Amino acid sequence: MPLPLTNLKVIDFTTLLPGPLCTLMLAEAGADVLKIERPGGGDEMREQGPKVDGQSVPFLQLNRGKRSVVKDLKTPKDREEVATLIEGADVVVEQFRPGVMKRLGLDYETLKPKNPRLIYCSITGYGQTGANAGKAGHDINYLAEMGMLCLTAEPKPSMPLAPVADIAGGAYPAFMNIVLAVLDRQRSGSGCYIDISMAHSLVPLMYAAYARTVLGVAQTNEDLGYMGGSPRYQLYRTADGRYLAVAAYEEKFWRRFCEIAGLPGSATREDVQARIAQDASDAWEARFAGEDVCCSMVVTPAEAHASGHWRASDSTVSGGGARVPALVIPISDALRTRESDRPAPSQ
Repeated sequence: MPLPLTNLKVIDFTTLLPGPLCTLMLAEAGADVLKIERPGGGDEMREQGPKVDGQSVPFLQLNRGKRSVVKDLKTPKDREEVATLIEGADVVVEQFRPGVMKRLGLDYETLKPKNPRLIYCSITGYGQTGANAGKAGHDINYLAEMGMLCLTAEPKPSMPLAPVADIAGGAYPAFMNIVLAVLDRQRSGSGCYIDISMAHSLVPLMYAAYARTVLGVAQTNEDLGYMGGSPRYQLYRTADGRYLAVAAYEEKFWRRFCEIAGLPGSATREDVQARIAQDASDAWEARFAGEDVCCSMVVTPAEAHASGHWRASDSTVSGGGARVPALVIPISDALRTRESDRPAPSQ
């Protein structure tokens, strides 16, 4: 059976994480992705560890099922060859700073007359326009400048636990908008330009803070209940140095949690911490086993994998003599390739 994006031709200029994750999902849904890599090393992700048989595992996983060609965009000959490739393509995905592709003659407005069905997606930190458009940045910069790092009840901002802007602000919106553009093209017959700003795409993740901000309502610790402002939603250290994740936010969960822990319903964060610190983690696990209290022990990724909580990949990716499990992606099994092994491009 053909996949949803079978016969969709994608030219991919992206590197590292946001764009490659987007085009990985396109490839897994059936698209033919051709990765354009620079001479002398290609995608910087090729050098990132861990490595197996000299191959970067993150690169292999993010580029499963794609093809690759080396082109020097600084030379007229290679630019012309790339422009010819784009004339026969459906989608372009790039993540250069604004203005770079225009200087190369590979921007949407230049290419559109020769390929009016082209869907052209640009992923940048701050979008194509505005005061910060040309500013350099990485994930933590976007989180800092959009106010997300301050959404904590702790006395200081905390480091993010994942590249939130790269994935939730870049890769996922890009994938979603490209698929929508493909559907729209079936109706209109025309392509379009998609401007993805990783910083601005973070706003839906801060929906509650956004509501307060636009209404001019001051933020309090009570508003930050899901970010540590409530004793019902917090990490508590046990007697053996582990941590208990308590998410007994609703009243029914909180009442039962307090009954089991021997706490009053009016318990504060300090009260709960003092009580949890009296016993070891195995004692708390035993007490909460089978109870609807929304409590979990904090475990490492290795412990989570060993316990079976991680969904195992049913496929692999190979390259350069290495073979590793494929990256698990949020696309239904019915809508993605069932090939057990797909290679990543060698250089």
